[in-house]
Order: sequence, then structure tokens, then C-alpha cells
Amino acid sequence: MLHIVDDEAVVRDALSWLASSRGIPAVAYEGGDRFLDFVETGAFDAAGDCVLLDVRMPDINGIAVFDQLAARGLTERLPVIFLTGHGDVPMAVDTLKRGAFDFFEKPFNDNQLMDRVQEGLARSREASSKAEIHARLATLSQREREVLDLILAGKMNKVVADELGISMRTVEVHRAHIFDKMQVKTAVELAGLLK
Repeated sequence: MLHIVDDEAVVRDALSWLASSRGIPAVAYEGGDRFLDFVETGAFDAAGDCVLLDVRMPDINGIAVFDQLAARGLTERLPVIFLTGHGDVPMAVDTLKRGAFDFFEKPFNDNQLMDRVQEGLARSREASSKAEIHARLATLSQREREVLDLILAGKMNKVVADELGISMRTVEVHRAHIFDKMQVKTAVELAGLLK
């Protein structure tokens, strides 16, 4: 989902149309406060999302919105592309150093902007996928992690059992729990997930 945050209705409409021309679902907000209100509802999880954020808005400026997103830990998996009609090089450099995905000055090239949005959406999906994998890994017990490491090293159940000083049946139980928690069916699938 693309979130368009701009105080100008004509800009929101144009960006929404551009997004739809690329098959990108979009929702527009008439200001930073409205967008932050949505973020606060709890319905927003940033998975696979991207934000087009105007720098100058009357209610709260885009930099302040970005800072609030960063304070919530969202900017690591939520690419933010700044848009401004009043940008300067130091402002652009500062936002990029602070973690913004990109910075476009109005008027911008429509295709370049939408290409960048699609890259941002892809990055967000990848980051969300990695976060989900790390969350699954966190559910493994210490012993399951030890078994996992040996499975990934290509060791057979008997070798794993010998190295850990446990029975082969216990290794099989741990292996089944690992596959269940990691949502895979084979060791090959597990290795591909964790590469």
C-alpha cells in the first residue's frame, strides 16, 4: 500500500492516479496529523508499505512526521520518499542520512517517482519478510537452535544426536518442532528461508 501525505488535494489526486496507473493501491491523507492518526489506530503495520511525504504542510511538517515514525521504529521497514517544492540540497542530504528512502523535488518525473515507489514497496516487503523470519526464530528454544544449526550444516539426525549427546528420537522431535515453528516442510526449504 502506498500512503500519500500531502496538504494539496490536486497533488494527492495526481499521485493517487499515478499509483493506480501502475496497479499500486494507494490511500491519501490531507496532512501529517491525519496520517499519524491512522498510524496510531493500530491498523497500520507498515508491512509492504511505502510513504510519499510532503515536506511542507500546515499542520505538521513532513520532517516531524518522519521523526515520529522513526521514534516508533517504523522507518527501518517503511520506506519514506519525501516530496517538496521548496527543497534544498542540505535538506535532502539530511533526510537521507536520517533514513529516508529518497527525496524528490516538485515538479518531478512521474515515471522516476513511481519506479522509486515500486522499489520502496519491494524493499518493505523484503524487510517485513525478514522480520517475520526473525520472529519465528525467536520462538525456538536453545536446544532447538542447536539442532537447527546442525541441520543447516547438513548433518544427519544420528550425527546431531551424537554431537549433542541426546537420543535420535529427541532430535526427531526437535526437528519436527523446528519445521513447525519455522513453517517449512523440509531441510532444504528451511535452508532457503534462512539464507
